[in-house]
Amino acid sequence: MEKSNMSEQFIEKGLLITAMFSIFIILIILGFILIEGLPAFQDYGFIQFLFGQTWSPNEGKYGLFPMIIGSFCVTIFALIIAVPLSILCSIFMAEVANEKIKNFLKPVIQTLSGIPSVVYGFFGLIVIVPIVRFYFGGTGFSIFTAGIILAVMILPTIISVSFDSICAVPNEYKEASLGLGATNWQTIRSVIFPTALPGIVTAIILGMGRAIGETLAVIMVAGNVPGIPYSIFSPVRTLTSNIALEMSYATGLHHNSLFATAAILFVIILLLLAIANYIQHKYKMDVGGGTL
Repeated sequence: MEKSNMSEQFIEKGLLITAMFSIFIILIILGFILIEGLPAFQDYGFIQFLFGQTWSPNEGKYGLFPMIIGSFCVTIFALIIAVPLSILCSIFMAEVANEKIKNFLKPVIQTLSGIPSVVYGFFGLIVIVPIVRFYFGGTGFSIFTAGIILAVMILPTIISVSFDSICAVPNEYKEASLGLGATNWQTIRSVIFPTALPGIVTAIILGMGRAIGETLAVIMVAGNVPGIPYSIFSPVRTLTSNIALEMSYATGLHHNSLFATAAILFVIILLLLAIANYIQHKYKMDVGGGTL
């Protein structure tokens, strides 16, 4: 018994140390980014940096607003495409498909998540950009093109989390609905989907964070023009692309401004994760309190 208790305590302490070390690493990264980016906020001004509409390091202008708008435009367009497909696919896999189809779809979706982003970007560059250029005009490098690529890239994340949320709905809910005479589709629409909705919302937020943080594929198909877009076929530059494109040669305040960009991006991702955790916590509290 004593050896068993000692081993359990050892494992518990080891897991605690690992968790604390992970938090420590995150704090170090965040601290480093903030320290490097602080001069940009101080010398150029936080409001001017965040809402300035011109990014031209050669002229000493570091307005980040076009990149913020570009990031959200590409991400929202990707979500408009990916969310309906993901939810329908997860419902189909969890409630409609037989075991053979389900066992076929799962590895296919997992394979999508394992494909490197450069492959997605190269496919978009060679295939989607010329199609958009031919049918819609312009250069083909645009929010539209980047949104399509990102939609495919975030599908596995949203599908997987949504599928787990639907499967986690207690069978008693479904049995009670069917016992009252509801059809399978009515049960899915009125019972299973509303119950799984907090988990689905969390999946969407995680997919949004994945889309905002993508770099290489977006660089290859978005156009990388640091200006506010006027349509979905306008070229844009995202926050991640801005950092990746200019960090190799940036010096002085330009260097600090790119770290400040990373700090803004870090805060956006943290806010999305906090919202996802809040939704999950609130859902658990509601279930525990018997409000569902």
